[in-house]
Amino acid sequence: MKLTKDQIKEIKDQQSQDNITKRVVSSELEKILYEALPILDHGFIRVVDYMGNDTSIVQAARVSYGKGTKKVNTDSGLIKYLMRHWHSTPFEMCEIKYHVKLPIFIARQWIRHRTANVNEYSARYSILDKEFYLPDQKNLAAQSTINRQGRGGVIKGDQAEKVLNLLKEDAERTYKNYEEMLNQRFDGTTINENKIGLARELARMNLTLNTYTQWYWKTDLLNLMNFLRLRADHHAQYEIRAYAEVMLDTLKKWVPITYEAFMDYRVGGTEVSAKGKSIIQKLIKGEKVSMEETGLSKREWNELMIAFELKDKVI
Repeated sequence: MKLTKDQIKEIKDQQSQDNITKRVVSSELEKILYEALPILDHGFIRVVDYMGNDTSIVQAARVSYGKGTKKVNTDSGLIKYLMRHWHSTPFEMCEIKYHVKLPIFIARQWIRHRTANVNEYSARYSILDKEFYLPDQKNLAAQSTINRQGRGGVIKGDQAEKVLNLLKEDAERTYKNYEEMLNQRFDGTTINENKIGLARELARMNLTLNTYTQWYWKTDLLNLMNFLRLRADHHAQYEIRAYAEVMLDTLKKWVPITYEAFMDYRVGGTEVSAKGKSIIQKLIKGEKVSMEETGLSKREWNELMIAFELKDKVI
């Protein structure tokens, strides 16, 4: 990750502020506020603002004055109860805003979560930076043979080199053409004084999807957890998972009690259907159960067995 001198100065100026507030704050999150946390090769995430903390959730749940209870264990018990029983609205009382720099193809996947306020860098108004995402060789994988939207085995050796060269050459070539159509280099200088540049809103269409963009992304705590439950999961695409894992750490700093409940009940827990519950009950009693008599598909059966670490029963 490379920051410009202006970006570094802006972050230092933001972090040097000494404001006094009567609002609740999160001391651990304050320590990393505005800091650019590196992700992938040129990406980052910054927490630029937030509202509320764990006590705000308790306050909303009880519709009480001031903060939550004076005892942390009491607040913890209530937050765990809310999480366990899917009482979601108290978590909507907290909000957070991130500044994110990410490849365009990940931004298009990310925007599927339509529960946030988003303002993206405008390539109609400004020139995009000359920065592209190039995966590490360990993250280059072939198409999965069993999952149409997943990865299979890692590509190695000459094949990996060829793929990386193609990605780099294509990105650099299209960016060069982008500059030529604009008649401007990414540093703002003119290429040819006698040329008329193409409109930025048109020139941008030629860029590759691994070009980096930026946006401000603001959401409430409930929808942040919904995002992280999906995108920090090991099934998620590696690149978006890299962002989600950093965001998980900011969640821990911001609302540690909620984070603990979230990791326990949402990330570490599992949902079981009525049929699945019946199967597990029979297995606990030592009864024999075959997949055919349960009415579950092979996929459903295997997911249930894996969830309860009964790998010897996976078909």
